[in-house]
Amino acid sequence: MAAKKIILRFGKDISDKPIIYHLAKDYGLVFNIIKANVNPNKEGTVVLELTGEHYEKGLEFLESEGVRVQPLAEQLSRNEEKCTSCGACTDICPTGALYLNRPSMEVMFDSDNCVLCQICLKVCPVKAMEVKF
Repeated sequence: MAAKKIILRFGKDISDKPIIYHLAKDYGLVFNIIKANVNPNKEGTVVLELTGEHYEKGLEFLESEGVRVQPLAEQLSRNEEKCTSCGACTDICPTGALYLNRPSMEVMFDSDNCVLCQICLKVCPVKAMEVKF
């Protein structure tokens, strides 16, 4: 089963519960936390890559706990027309999703390795990296 990227949103009343732990322990799901913003006094948001045989049961558990689950509708893409292959993004990409293809020295983008940190958006001088919803 291919991993699916989802967004979990939850209120302060459940921000201290180990919900992701239960996804792994009780449902055997494998997760990768892409982004997280959890504050006990506010709404929490976690972006997960999630896979496993009991995926649907895990989602049912989340919803029963009061977690709002949404599919991730955000992706980064590289606008090949704008990109000058300067390489500024390749130095800061934490996962190597942006890299230089040798020997051509062309910047390449592997969206499967992208964790949506969006650092590349800030450093690209020609704004070739774009967010798509």
